[in-house]
Amino acid sequence: MEMNFSPHPILETERLILRNVKREDAENVFLLRSNKEAMRFVPRPIAQSVADAHTLIDNTIKMVESNEGINFAIVEKSNPDKLIGLIGFLRTKKDQYRSEIGYMLHPDYHRRGYVLEALNRLVEYGWDGIGFHTVEAIVDPINEPSWKLLEKAGFTLEGVFKQSFFFKGEFSDGKYYSKINPNSISDPNYFDKFKDK
Repeated sequence: MEMNFSPHPILETERLILRNVKREDAENVFLLRSNKEAMRFVPRPIAQSVADAHTLIDNTIKMVESNEGINFAIVEKSNPDKLIGLIGFLRTKKDQYRSEIGYMLHPDYHRRGYVLEALNRLVEYGWDGIGFHTVEAIVDPINEPSWKLLEKAGFTLEGVFKQSFFFKGEFSDGKYYSKINPNSISDPNYFDKFKDK
């Protein structure tokens, strides 16, 4: 499977734009990645400075340029310059036509249905724009809002991997969810159109 994210696609939903993460987003990336509530279930260090945000953005740009994965800024259509969250395909397994999806939203924007809106659009892009057969997500079992969101979006629980993550000196379980592309099941030639992408 070949992937080409150049130029970076721009995706839209009813209320949101999913666009590339830019260096100009550094302040808002810092506000997101330094927020303890937003980072509670993200097994990454909390950002300590805007410089940390610049490093994250640079790494995101490199990941996209190398076609290893893609990350999107979540912005409201009413305020497209203000990044309020991140969503993307990470840890892509090209030979298996699958990728893990990850997302986070600043707590000021919770309970508006934004993540579900962005998640559904990105899964659609993963199937019809990239050619994934399966999109998967891994969540902490105690992160009930996240796994309920996945279930609402049509993801199926595949199982729980006991103590599968090690972060900050502790092991934690992971709930594994997946959603299979219905088009790739019904059409045996579905992936042919993605071979030269």
